[in-house]
Amino acid sequence: MTENTRTPLAGTPSLLRAINDRAALELLLANGPLSRTQIGTLTGLSKPTASQLLARLESAGLVLPVGTTAGGPGPNAQLYQVNPAAGYVAGLDVTTSHVRVAVADITGATLAEHLAPTKGWPAAATVERTAEAVAEAVRKAGLAPDALREIVIGVPGALDPVSGKLRYASHLPGWHSPRLLAELEAALGAPVSIENDVNLAAIAEQSFGAAQGCEDFVLLWAEEGIGAAIVIAGRLHRGFTGGAGEVGYMPVPGAPVIHNVRRKNSGGFQELAGADAVLALAREHGLAAPTAEEAIALALTTPDEGDRFLETLAERLAVGLAVIVSVVDPELVVISGGIPTAGGDRLRGLVQEALAGISIPRPEVRSSTVPGSPVLHGALQRALATAREAAFSTH
Repeated sequence: MTENTRTPLAGTPSLLRAINDRAALELLLANGPLSRTQIGTLTGLSKPTASQLLARLESAGLVLPVGTTAGGPGPNAQLYQVNPAAGYVAGLDVTTSHVRVAVADITGATLAEHLAPTKGWPAAATVERTAEAVAEAVRKAGLAPDALREIVIGVPGALDPVSGKLRYASHLPGWHSPRLLAELEAALGAPVSIENDVNLAAIAEQSFGAAQGCEDFVLLWAEEGIGAAIVIAGRLHRGFTGGAGEVGYMPVPGAPVIHNVRRKNSGGFQELAGADAVLALAREHGLAAPTAEEAIALALTTPDEGDRFLETLAERLAVGLAVIVSVVDPELVVISGGIPTAGGDRLRGLVQEALAGISIPRPEVRSSTVPGSPVLHGALQRALATAREAAFSTH
């Protein structure tokens, strides 16, 4: 019998080069143009190794020289940045009224956006019309029709990982084919992922918004519909069927129990704090407005009745949040969507106060800080992560 010995595992030269290359690319993305010396300092690589690394990345089309340093002692140093043309991605925000498309390069710079109203779209032509909207955004960006490496689509529903069908989205006609992903990829000519829109909003908040640096948080989205995203240990929790966070269907105190919620596409929390409920509550307080957001804006400028309306709305939002945080116990709650945005810091503070009064967990409540469409930003972030993994790992 021979003695069992353990041999330390060492990285192969190609593996070490790949690790160093990826580290340099991530540094360039995070810090902008850097010189060979700066890259060497930040990575701990010697000057010759850093030079070889940059030559390798430049040859692969992943970095570009972009001028030189100036003003320091000694000769000016060549600066490098990630090559924007190393890959392009698209993100989509799909609602019941429009499809919004954004195209970005591999550095994350948005090159173009396009808004396509969906009123009048035949359900059978949804995939074709969506492809046309993406093609128009690509054209606006000045790119070739086949330039996209990755496309991420945010929808108010969830793709069942087993059946491949879109769930929780009966209000979204044209998106229910059992071959939806395959049809979209064939029409768009690029890999496609479908993600819940509120989950994408959470990705945006985690990347550069109110939840940056936070590992455990809940994002509550309140607009036409109510939804939530749950992030645990830095990762989205989607649930077994992809339906984690569909809290609009959640029975809550103060709202009637809705039976057969799938057919009625509604639930207790939605009936308590969705846009229609907000408008009805506003009318009860003498605040007439065409939309929930405008009703809230009016309440902010109307003493007494406006204050009472906002307090009641905050209590309703807190009731649903209390159920969620009692199960998840997050560090942070981010409120986003048209209703919290319209209410600003006044509504946020009232929600924080109301939640503290009815819940043992008392996470901080923050307003979204992502500008524009958080869903669109989140779609781009997810598409960029996938595209960078492919581009940076295969050279």
